[in-house]
Amino acid sequence: MFPINLDLTRLSVALVGNGQPTLNRLQQLDGDGAKYVTVYSEGPIPELARQAGDRLHRYLPNSADVNAASIMFIVDLGEEKSAELAAIAKAVGTIANVEDVKEYCDFFSPARVQRGDLMITISTNGHSPRLAGRIRRAIDKWLEPNWSDRLTALSAEREKWKANGANMQQLLEKTDEYIDRRGWLP
Repeated sequence: MFPINLDLTRLSVALVGNGQPTLNRLQQLDGDGAKYVTVYSEGPIPELARQAGDRLHRYLPNSADVNAASIMFIVDLGEEKSAELAAIAKAVGTIANVEDVKEYCDFFSPARVQRGDLMITISTNGHSPRLAGRIRRAIDKWLEPNWSDRLTALSAEREKWKANGANMQQLLEKTDEYIDRRGWLP
């Protein structure tokens, strides 16, 4: 697996499912600023229908719908429908994640801890989402809320160093010195 962070303000997302896990994923996507989300659900729970609003299509996506998406999340559909949609995604080149069915996934959604733009992700490559979640909770307790402010301050300093002509090696050294002077990390 190769870890990446996707800018969901620029990519189209298809979300397929019916129940609470689908609603949870939609809330996460909305919270992450995803702009182009289409929800496909044959029988959405009322809360999912409300959250999706006019983004909701009350049917499963066809190959044209899947092809229109950059990325697809398949949640709580059952083995047969999930396998069929994963096969369609593969055929049209849309990357897909079938929640908790590793063999159908092109990617996994890692557990994460976030403080502003600082994001730490934890993945077990689909082997144990529960373990990833527990590690996430441990890091969440350790990583103080002020890390967002620390990153903002460090970023501003880095921009000054770059404006003053620092090369990559100098940026690395100055960053380490900055962090060490403040005792942020052991």
